[in-house]
Amino acid sequence: MRIGEVASAAGVSTRALRYYEQQQLIASSRSTGGQRLYTPDTVERVRWIQLLYAAGLSSRTIVEFLPCVHTGIAGPEMIARLRAERDRLDDHMRDLAATRARLDSVLAAAEFGAARPAGEAAGV
Repeated sequence: MRIGEVASAAGVSTRALRYYEQQQLIASSRSTGGQRLYTPDTVERVRWIQLLYAAGLSSRTIVEFLPCVHTGIAGPEMIARLRAERDRLDDHMRDLAATRARLDSVLAAAEFGAARPAGEAAGV
């Protein structure tokens, strides 16, 4: 399959496919004319890559995890790695929630200030 065919079938851009190849997530061969050629199973692999990216995994982690996708077997080390990734996301979500709470405080103060009649001093 040519790069455009894989991109269309997988719902990604050709640029994404070139990036995935650069990150060693997928592989291609070359035609005599130098065009990238992919095997038909590349489409399913790209769909998995998209899913794993959407789950917040880095390309480095995805490279490590993809063999488990194909075999259906994840060893203890990979399960530990995925749990660590989940914990990292949990920490990030807590940080984002704290940041949002601070922004809500700033917004509330700004709305309170905007609701005061013109010329009224703060704290009066």
